[in-house]
Amino acid sequence: MSLFCRIFSLNATGLVVAAALLLGPVTVSTPVLPAEALVVVAGLALLLIGNAVVLRLGLAPLHRLGRAMAAADLLRPGARAMVAGPAEAAELIRTYNTMLDRLQSERAAGAARALSAQERERRRIARELHDEVGQTLTAVLLQLKRVADRAPEELREEVGQAQEATGAGLDEIRRIARRLRPGVLEELGLASALRSLAVEFTTHGLTVRHHIPAELPPLTEESELVLYRVAQEGLTNTARHAGADRAEIMLRPFADGVELVARDNGQGLGDVPEGAGIRGMRERALLVGAELSVGPGPGRGTETRLRVGGR
Repeated sequence: MSLFCRIFSLNATGLVVAAALLLGPVTVSTPVLPAEALVVVAGLALLLIGNAVVLRLGLAPLHRLGRAMAAADLLRPGARAMVAGPAEAAELIRTYNTMLDRLQSERAAGAARALSAQERERRRIARELHDEVGQTLTAVLLQLKRVADRAPEELREEVGQAQEATGAGLDEIRRIARRLRPGVLEELGLASALRSLAVEFTTHGLTVRHHIPAELPPLTEESELVLYRVAQEGLTNTARHAGADRAEIMLRPFADGVELVARDNGQGLGDVPEGAGIRGMRERALLVGAELSVGPGPGRGTETRLRVGGR
């Protein structure tokens, strides 16, 4: 029954009952007697209570809808307002849920286009760094070697320092190019790429262990790229913000896909709101229909879980 019909029926019933009493043996004296006043007040109270109950029950679904709208996040698919209540409220909730489905579909399509363009730009920049800047620095390094062979004794130390700085810059350029374009992912597959990522992030202050099986269920190229990028972003956050000295990445197959787990023993997320890195991971997960959760790990630290379905 619609909210209008409920309120109208209750008011109509009250007015009909009041009219029937006035047309019947019930009368109101002048001045009003206490018993008559009690009857009028009791009838009015019952009518007001009935109106309050009907309005409370009828508007409760709208309050729930308001809370659902305030908590809605397009990067967390699946949460929908419960369809209940009068016809008008139920129709409004259904319309909101349909709108949310459409917005999430459009967001996923837009994220797919943006991430695809981002990956193309990453590949272009990595290629330019490797082919142009890298080759230029290599040529400079060779020229410095020839200069060092002919330089006077008092200049050789300075030329050697220039060689070391140029070599360090060349190594950094190559490292940046590898992170921009995971060539090992394209050439050797996901398992080798994740092992290489763990080795890359293992420094003097951080040890990254990996548990990655050799055999994995067949995955699409997009799913493999999302798994790699989420692991890369998780280790980047660990290295920059977590204050951890140990981390691990695991890849575990399940019935129809794989689950990536990245955890550390750092200080955890605390009450800090999610930053661009985590929201970027959620966008990538949404792109391939994966389930992503980021929260406290066992004991302490942060744990990231990503479940991706197979082909």
